[in-house]
Amino acid sequence: MIISDSSVLLTGASGGIGCALVRALSRRGAHLVVSSRDLSKLDDAASDVRAAGRFVAADLTDENQVRRLAEEAGEIDVLINNAGVGWYGNAAQMPCTDVRRLVEINMLAPLLLTRLLLPGMTTRKRGHIVFVGSVAGHLGVENEAVYSATKAALRTYAEALRAEVRRQGIGGSVVSPGAVATKFFEHRGAAYQRSWPPAIPADAVAAAVIHAVERSDNQVFVPHWLRVPALLHDGLPAIYRGFANKFG
Repeated sequence: MIISDSSVLLTGASGGIGCALVRALSRRGAHLVVSSRDLSKLDDAASDVRAAGRFVAADLTDENQVRRLAEEAGEIDVLINNAGVGWYGNAAQMPCTDVRRLVEINMLAPLLLTRLLLPGMTTRKRGHIVFVGSVAGHLGVENEAVYSATKAALRTYAEALRAEVRRQGIGGSVVSPGAVATKFFEHRGAAYQRSWPPAIPADAVAAAVIHAVERSDNQVFVPHWLRVPALLHDGLPAIYRGFANKFG
């Protein structure tokens, strides 16, 4: 799908990947509608938003605000469900309020926005929906049980959705990055401590999202080699789990 002159709704615009996407979409000539809870948190993306599109404040844990966001966005060609939050720690110790917050932001809000914007896309027979997932949604990561579950749910939902809309001119992509060099880890409560694989720049994820839309890719891993452990996990789970238990 051609992004130039397309209307694009981007959630989670205040984060590292969101800011990178604002810049990348602006360079492609998209008509942007971006959303986060607070425009003041857009940082260096704020000037790009003001130049290339509109900002709509919305708390994605509030269904009424999600509905308002869809209404104010209007006719959208590309929906990029980028907003997401994490939490690190033992699942048995995770506060119920955080469980609900992750489910509402990571999973429920994308499903609701898709439901609200999809009828317009099907009427126009034009559209593309992107879910920014995570490799955690393919592998299930220790101490990130709920986060992994929400991203896995998006992946399954996207697969089913593609089957429903494939004859209506609408595409759907899941972009699954590994660790990204943003403030995500700071916000989840634990820094990224692995020496390998290194955290990738947010611009790399933004580029993958752009390419997924333009090429109508179903699934994209960032970096590409993460496809290998995902395939091993699905095809030979016992072997994958043995490696994971040994090397972490």
